[in-house]
Amino acid sequence: MLAAVAHRHPPPRAQLPAALTERERELLAEIATGRSNDEISRCLFLSQATTRTYVSRLLTKLGVRDRAQLVHLAYESGLVPAGRR
Repeated sequence: MLAAVAHRHPPPRAQLPAALTERERELLAEIATGRSNDEISRCLFLSQATTRTYVSRLLTKLGVRDRAQLVHLAYESGLVPAGRR
């Protein structure tokens, strides 16, 4: 019975702060797909130092402690749909 009620009323999605720039959202999506800093740097044409800075700023802005929580937030917010690679 609880499953039927839960199905009708899915939990609200997490919200990403409006203060995130488009580039930060792009980088967060890349992190959520499991890419390393080196892979993100090459994909987005950034230096490795810039990529590390973006990751650090995302952790601070979103109030999370590690990449795993960034991934979780990216999926929960709908930034990255399930199954994207």
